[in-house]
Amino acid sequence: MDNESVQSYDFRRTDRIAKDQLRTIHVLHENFARSLASSLSAYLRSYVMVNLISVEQLSFSEFTHSLPSPTSLISMAMKPYDGNALLELNPALVFPLVEMLLGGSGKQAANIHREITEIEQSILDGLVRVILRDLESAWAAVAPIEFTIEEHETEPTLLQIMAQNEAVVAINIEVRMGDVAGMMNLGIPSIIIKMLRQKFDNHRTVRRSQSTEEESSRMLRLIEPASIHLDARLQGPTVGVNTLLDLQEGDVLAFDYPVARPLDLLINGKLKYEGGIVANGAKRALSIQRLI
Repeated sequence: MDNESVQSYDFRRTDRIAKDQLRTIHVLHENFARSLASSLSAYLRSYVMVNLISVEQLSFSEFTHSLPSPTSLISMAMKPYDGNALLELNPALVFPLVEMLLGGSGKQAANIHREITEIEQSILDGLVRVILRDLESAWAAVAPIEFTIEEHETEPTLLQIMAQNEAVVAINIEVRMGDVAGMMNLGIPSIIIKMLRQKFDNHRTVRRSQSTEEESSRMLRLIEPASIHLDARLQGPTVGVNTLLDLQEGDVLAFDYPVARPLDLLINGKLKYEGGIVANGAKRALSIQRLI
């Protein structure tokens, strides 16, 4: 067996997913970030930049320990699939957002470090629904998933929605509003993504097909304005210059060229086709008979 084809298998992490699926998830959430930037800018009436930072696989324990405490954590159902995803909004992002939603500038609240209150969370829920709507649209390219808010939490270690060693795909996104910036983190159970493997494969096939069609269309647009020179010739015997100069009126040149023999069609000096002369109204034309 070829050693290069052998891959290590960790029986403790059977829910880890393939790298090609991670690449597709990366593309999905790049689209999500672009869409969310427009949605949040319209919702907040302020210019918002959203950038995808990374997509990686972690254990649920590693993911929760990477989050600040306290923070704003939202457990989300992923209908029609069994299981919950996590959405985390850093305090550096939450409090400026709340201030902006209440009519402020959002510039003075970035250094607040405390738990978010229920009233503040209620104010923020409308914006969270905007985020989930764009998340659903991004995932619709692979499978229709309805993300809904199920539970709020402020301490990452207290939210036990899956086993500590269960794998999640951690998606790190930066949200920037002027001088204020904060992180938004998504944690999606790898086991659900593994269930969607066939849909991911179909998505990649469609993207490759679309990419090929787009590339063909682009190339066609580039070459459409180009011009070529067509030359139909009777490629027969040759005569010397002396013979040509000695020709007199009444002389006959024998080319030994049968009437039924096809003509050669040269494109930019290169032989490409053979054909025969036909009438096209008052003009003569070449009917293509064979590709050389």
